[in-house]
Formats: sequence, C-alpha cells, structure tokens
Amino acid sequence: PAMAGGAFEERCVSVLRCRFCRQALSWRGMRAALLAGAGTELYSTDIPPAGTVDFIGSCYFTEICKCKLKNIACLKCGNVVGYHVISPCKPCLLSCNNGHLWMFHSHAVFGINRLDSSGVNVLLWGNLPDLEENTDEDMSCTSEEEYIR
Repeated sequence: PAMAGGAFEERCVSVLRCRFCRQALSWRGMRAALLAGAGTELYSTDIPPAGTVDFIGSCYFTEICKCKLKNIACLKCGNVVGYHVISPCKPCLLSCNNGHLWMFHSHAVFGINRLDSSGVNVLLWGNLPDLEENTDEDMSCTSEEEYIR
C-alpha cells in the first residue's frame, strides 16, 4: 500500500549492516515495502552509502516496471546487498515514493533502530538532519579555530 507523505516522518531510522560480514552499510536506513512488488521487504536510504558499497555487474530492468537498476555489493565481503535505481520510470516517479533510490535486500542486510542524541529514544525520520556529512563523532569535533587558521 502507498503511504502518505507524513507517514515517513514517523518511521524509525535504522543502521543497516551486511548479514554476511556485519559491516555497517548505512546510518540512514528505512524499512520499506517495494511499490512494484507487493510483499517484497527491503530497506532503503536516500543518500549514496559512502565507502561501504560499490556497483557490480550491468544495468538491468525488472519485469514489473521500467526502472533502470544496478546491483550494489558490500565492499568488505563482496556480496550483493541490494541495488540502486539509476533512473526511475515515470509511473514509479509519479506514485507516492519517499525519494529513496538505494535499496537493500532484507536477506542481505539487517536493520538496527538508531537512537537519537539522548541515546534513549529511537530516532525518527522526521527528526533526522537532511544531510549528514559524517556519522563519526570524532570528525565533527574540528574547532572553529582550526578552520580559521
């Protein structure tokens, strides 16, 4: 079933890990049901996973729609973990979608609910920053003085 736009904001943010090697693949995962294939459970994200996956194989299309897809594999173990929608077809673009074009198969990844900055509450998509540069706390500790130098 298609979801209304507001429903996305109430969903939990998941940390996605490769089932084969436990590598963290994305810090912005969302549990999703495929628009085209009802009953297919996936995870998705809106930002290209940096340094964790890479393209493998050739582009392909499914029988369900005309979206152009390409598989993605975990860089640590090499297993295919999902696919990227390189160019969405018009019906999929026009349907109620969340703008997530990076999809992960539930048989290849598992999601862990991410906590907010308090470390107590589950982080919801409505409270997630639009673009997170880096999830490593150490990287965000550069002081203003260092930038001024």
